[in-house]
Amino acid sequence: MARLNVNPTRMEMRTLKGRLKTAVRGHKLLKDKSDETIRRFMEYVRLNKKLRRETEEEVAAALKAFVAAGAQSTPAEIAEAVGVPAGRLKLKSGEDNIMSVRVPKIEIEEADSAAIFPYSFASTSVELDASVKKLFAVMIKLIRLAEVEKTCSMLADEIEKTRRRVNALEYVMIPDYEETIKYISMKLDENERANTIRLMKVKQMLNEDGSKEV
Repeated sequence: MARLNVNPTRMEMRTLKGRLKTAVRGHKLLKDKSDETIRRFMEYVRLNKKLRRETEEEVAAALKAFVAAGAQSTPAEIAEAVGVPAGRLKLKSGEDNIMSVRVPKIEIEEADSAAIFPYSFASTSVELDASVKKLFAVMIKLIRLAEVEKTCSMLADEIEKTRRRVNALEYVMIPDYEETIKYISMKLDENERANTIRLMKVKQMLNEDGSKEV
């Protein structure tokens, strides 16, 4: 807390009171924003945890099926079967607004799951078909997971920036304004008392002069 270097005048005090009022209002708005951003952030953190757990489980299941497929076919047959991907995803990227933070939004416009097998079923095992199907499904979830994780990161950065602004107002600007206003008020009171004493002395001197003339 430090006093600002200003002239102790009524005009300056009026200006500082206006700034203090604005700072207090801004502090409340930023605090409300911070609380709501933290609430939304926690929702995304829980969603991120759920998606990551599900994705890891599905990736493990897909890899397990792929290993089983490898036991039924030679590496050359596997490489030939999956060497040229056939499935396609059509994505639409955009932005969403969360508490004035523009976060990524990815929509899957088209996912042709019927065309994900780049081979003839007659030449491959059931295990390979299952692993390819599971990998295609988990790829869609990975896109959603990437979107949620990036949103969490951006919201965390915004929470930190808002927290710094709130602390700057709460512990620096507002106390400085209050201390300066208090100092100016004391100075004005001192000046007022000095003027009053000076007027009383002048009046006393005038009264004494009037008594002497009589």
